[in-house]
Parts: sequence; structure tokens; C-alpha cells
Amino acid sequence: MSKDHVQNWNRRDVLKALGLAGLSAGFGGVTSAAPGRAPGAKEDEILVGVSKTVDGPREAVEHLVPGNASVVHENETLSYVAVKFPAEAAETARENFVAAVTKEDAVKYAEPNRTLRALATPNDSLFGDQYAPQLVNADDAWDTTFGSSDVTVAIVDQGVKYDHPDLEGQFGSEKGYDFVDGDDDPYPDDLTDEYHGTHVAGIAAAATDNGEGIAGVSDSSLLSVRALSEAGTGSTSDIADAIEWAADRGADVINLSLGGTGYTDTMQNAVSYAYGEGSLLVAAAGNDGQRSVSYPAAYTECVAVSALDSDESLASYSNYGSEIELAAPGTDVLSCWTTGTEYERASGTSMATPVVSGVAGLALARFDVSNDELRSHLKNTAVDVGLSSDEQGAGRVDANEAVTTDPGDGDDGDDGDDGGDDSTTETVTDSLGGDWDADCWSYGWSYGSPSQVAIELDGPADADFDLYANEGDGECPTTSSYDYRSWGPDSQESIVIDAPDASADLTVLVDSYGGSGDYTLTITEYA
Repeated sequence: MSKDHVQNWNRRDVLKALGLAGLSAGFGGVTSAAPGRAPGAKEDEILVGVSKTVDGPREAVEHLVPGNASVVHENETLSYVAVKFPAEAAETARENFVAAVTKEDAVKYAEPNRTLRALATPNDSLFGDQYAPQLVNADDAWDTTFGSSDVTVAIVDQGVKYDHPDLEGQFGSEKGYDFVDGDDDPYPDDLTDEYHGTHVAGIAAAATDNGEGIAGVSDSSLLSVRALSEAGTGSTSDIADAIEWAADRGADVINLSLGGTGYTDTMQNAVSYAYGEGSLLVAAAGNDGQRSVSYPAAYTECVAVSALDSDESLASYSNYGSEIELAAPGTDVLSCWTTGTEYERASGTSMATPVVSGVAGLALARFDVSNDELRSHLKNTAVDVGLSSDEQGAGRVDANEAVTTDPGDGDDGDDGDDGGDDSTTETVTDSLGGDWDADCWSYGWSYGSPSQVAIELDGPADADFDLYANEGDGECPTTSSYDYRSWGPDSQESIVIDAPDASADLTVLVDSYGGSGDYTLTITEYA
């Protein structure tokens, strides 16, 4: 890795413009929320992200809040607050607030609180009615392992019916948390309407080989993290808080069968935080049947999953695009239900996503690997079903290949190196002197066609360093021109690039938003 000189610049005008653009586009650390805060969508709120170089997000923002608005929520880990305006407030009131608050040096962004929506032969009596586990060869994988309760899959969704006969054994004493109602009981509020989370949980980890019902892909432990209301909607802030909570509880896999919104900095910071904590985030591509992968699946930290029909063709409803990493069966998938027979079929990328989460759980029961390594392993062991990469990513996830192929046996690239490793890591240590300072690093690729590269920044606790990256052109990124960015409220940042363009050196900018000190930059390249 080599370092280039970077000239100083003033970033504040750029940040102000970003804040206003975000508003016009439409759309562990949870310390406080106003009593009676409405469940589900919270479209009257503005989320304000604050650098951790100041004492706290509430203190940095509250003095700028107009009299008809109030700070109703604070998350100190992700360092943001939610400011609620009356429903009858004019749009100009919100715009004026964004314009004022983004002039503050400590404020990194201001954006609407957007709305997202809910998008295993064992002896289980209904296994013969299930095709999805067999399509991904889970029944063969079970000859090796049924999974392990030491692996935890968090279902960020509607509440899960954790006393369902096929799910109750998968939960420990801590069932999860309810971010919709703000309590520690994530059970569905309405069993008639709130079935989505239960169905998703059953696909990933319903009890296998227990003599009844269905078989989940893995026998992993479950956490129900309720972030969607009985209507199937949830705010950016509730879902971001839920992701952070799951990561802080040590979730190995976080299942996100939800989406439908555009990019937001708050959600970006949440998935970046969880990925940095070691969680694998698996997310649904969306059900619009178009070339447009929904967020949060489109964030580089998330494994975006498309849905297949039973004949392994792309489901007509499934979104697709360059962000897709894996495909899985999602049409007419049988799983747990909240009423009636307790088992029903449902379709969607929401159903394909927990198939991948379940396979990830099986792989983790066999191999002690990081989330980066697990992500590459799932792709390296996927099966090409004849679709384009935009439709299937690396291919249809395969449970048997995932548990019988050693992650160390991967291809080491086509550059002629026969070292036998499937990844290589390079680390440098340097320092920044203050908010005027930045370093640009160039990284020469080790593999001819790398499958992925992970860039990690570990900086001082009392500073706010940000990370930017460019691929394919060898040009150093700036804070206003870049291909990828991670700019959370502290100095712990990460960027993951799937199938990076290796035609030119990777270039990485480490920038001080505030503060000074030493940092470590680590780049891990996967063959």
C-alpha cells in the first residue's frame, strides 16, 4: 500500500448540500424515546446524525429545534436523534430546520425518518410439503450438521410467535426486543395480521427433526427483534435501532426481510456498525419485479438476495441488479404461521432471505469464520442455475456445499499465485492531525479477479475519521467524489465491495471530520 499527498479542503458546504438533498428526496445504544411514540411509520420526524467528537447528539441538536417540534428519540451508539414536527407543520418548517442544523460543524446529516415494509429427510410431518430446503440441498447438509444453538439468527421484522411449537425450542430466556412498542416482549400484537416475522423465522430456524411441523434450514438460536408494526411498516429509526441491538447481543446473522426505501445515512450507519461488530446481514432484494435492488439490501454491507421459483427461474416479482449476491427459493414457501393450522405458504424475497440466513447458520455450525469469510464462502459454494449475475449473483445458495467445503479450499485467483490461500490482508498505521488532514492510499490487487474486498478503519475513540474508496480508475476519492463511503459518527468504519473492478489500483481516503490521532487501515482481498 502506498500513500499519496492530499490537499486540504473545506467540507462544510458539501455537507449542508447533502442534508437538503436528502430532505427533498422524499422520503445497547438506544438511550431514550418519548412515551407514546407512534408505532410503524414516523413520517413527521427528521433524523439528525451527529459526530461523536461532541458530548452527545441531543445536546448538539436540541437548541436548534423550533418551539413546535421536539427531540423524541436518541441513539447514542449510532449518534442520532429524531426530531418530531406536528403533522400540520408546513414542509418549509422542516426544510428550514434542516438548513439550520446542517450548518453546525458537529452535524453530519439530516434526513426524513423514512418508512420500510415487510417485503429442511428429517421426521418432521410436513417436510414432504416443503421444496425450499430440498432445493438448496439442506437435507443432504443435515447428514453433516443440523446446525448449532451456539449460532444466533436475529429476525428484524414483525414480532415472532416464539411459543409456536416449531419455534419455542429455538428461543432462550431472552426472546428479543420490541422497538415498535418499546418493551422487551417481541410477541406479535395481532396474530391475525402479524404473521410475517413468524413465517420468516420458521424458514431460517424452525426446529428440525422434532417429529412435527416443518424443518427450518438450520437449528440455530433465534432472537425476535420487532421493528415492524402489525401493519407491516416500520421507520428507519426503529429498524436501525433494532439492527444495532441485535449486533450488540452478538447475533451471528441478522435477517432483514424488509425494504422499500432509498439510501439513508442512519440505516447506512446501522448496517456498517453491525457489520463491524461481526454480524452477517442478509437482506431481501425487493418485490417490484424490476432492476432496482431495495435498501437495505443495496448497502454494500448487506448480502442482497433475489427470489427463485421452484424450477429455479427468477421469480416474476423479484428485484434484480448488480447488487445481488445470492439467490434462494422464495415462491410458495411453507413455514410457521400465527393462526389456524400454524403453517402456511407465502412468496417473496422475504422468504428467500431466511433460506440464505439458515444456510449461513449451518456453515457457522461447521466453521469458525468471520462475517467477511462467511460471506465469501456462501458465494464460493453457490450453484450457477443459468441466470445472469444480476439475477442470481454468485448463484443459488447451496447448504450441502456450504457445510462440506472447507473455506480454506477456495480458489486463490487467476494471477498464477499457487499459495493456496483464498484471501490476503495488508495493514498500515498512520495518523491525522485534525479536521484539515487526510491521507490517500493506493492498494495493488493480489488476485486477478477478486470476489470481494473489505476495507476497515480503526481510529481513535475521541475523534471522527471517515473512509472513502474508489475502484477501477486509480483516482483518489474526495469527500464529495467517491464510489463508496463509510462516515459514521466515530472512527470505526468499514466498506465492503463485492466483485471489485481490479483494472486499476484501489484507492482509499482516510479523512478527519474532527479530532486527531493514530489509525490502522486494513484491506482484506478475497479471491
